[in-house]
Amino acid sequence: MKVAELLERRREHWQELERLCALVAAKRKKSLLPEQISRFATLYRAACADLALADSYQLPPNTVQYLHRLVGRAHNQLYRSQQFNVRAWAEILLMEVPQKIFRDRCVQLMFCLFWGGFLLSACLAYSTSFWPQYATNMLTDQGIESMTEMFKNPISRGPGQSSANFAAAGFYIQHNTTIGLKCFGGGLGVIPGIFITLYNAAHLGASFGYMARPDVAQGENFFHFVTAHGPFELTAIVLSAGAGLRLGMSWISTQRLTRVESLKKTAREAMPIMGAAMIMFFLAALIEGFISPSPLPYIVKATISVCSSGMLMFYFVVLGFPRTR
Repeated sequence: MKVAELLERRREHWQELERLCALVAAKRKKSLLPEQISRFATLYRAACADLALADSYQLPPNTVQYLHRLVGRAHNQLYRSQQFNVRAWAEILLMEVPQKIFRDRCVQLMFCLFWGGFLLSACLAYSTSFWPQYATNMLTDQGIESMTEMFKNPISRGPGQSSANFAAAGFYIQHNTTIGLKCFGGGLGVIPGIFITLYNAAHLGASFGYMARPDVAQGENFFHFVTAHGPFELTAIVLSAGAGLRLGMSWISTQRLTRVESLKKTAREAMPIMGAAMIMFFLAALIEGFISPSPLPYIVKATISVCSSGMLMFYFVVLGFPRTR
């Protein structure tokens, strides 16, 4: 009974908390005085304690239900009242994230490995004298035949096929994300991640190099298709590989933490990298589903590619370049 009497005396505090909840719900938080905001937090904590007492001493159900609703309402208003800070988010997205990615040694390493392997493989596949069988060894006869068959006809998808575009975009989102997840997951083992990244780089480079040969007539159709979405897709692969390698290194070099703690800490640090990779894959899939298979002139697709590359360069290099404050 003493607990019941105590809670009954606190009913005025509950009513006061209800009034403050109504003020916050009416979006008049800025009109509240600092003392009222402080009072709101105090009453909320006290109501939580009252609810715990009411539950423990099995007070009448109507009192317990009332406190449940009051605490839930106050909780929602307390956290919903935190307004979206545009300036803070802009600083994170335009300053912190690109600078973290630009300085990340794992991303730098994977960038060099991927593009080094890609360019070397493309040159070897393009040349018919230095290593004549390289393209065949890398892509296999069946792979080359399948690729040339796929691009033997000019792109001629016309209007009225929006459903096909949406289906293609969905497929490419799934396909591209799978590539990224393989690079990311392989990075947990460090060596497998490096191998998977180099293999993808060599395979893609060989495809580009072979299709660029003057004697391959299907090359024009191939580049007509891949030019627009290439920058986003290839950048996403590099970022995924870098994020995976960062996690893989965390359980090797723990910095005096346990392996689990080191992995958790590094996972939080790698989130901006993987988040950027997912956005790149998504944009690449949209372009690959709607623009790449369209009969737009090649100059339009090349312009999209140049603009995409410029955006990536500005975000990751210009915004990411370390600066003194």
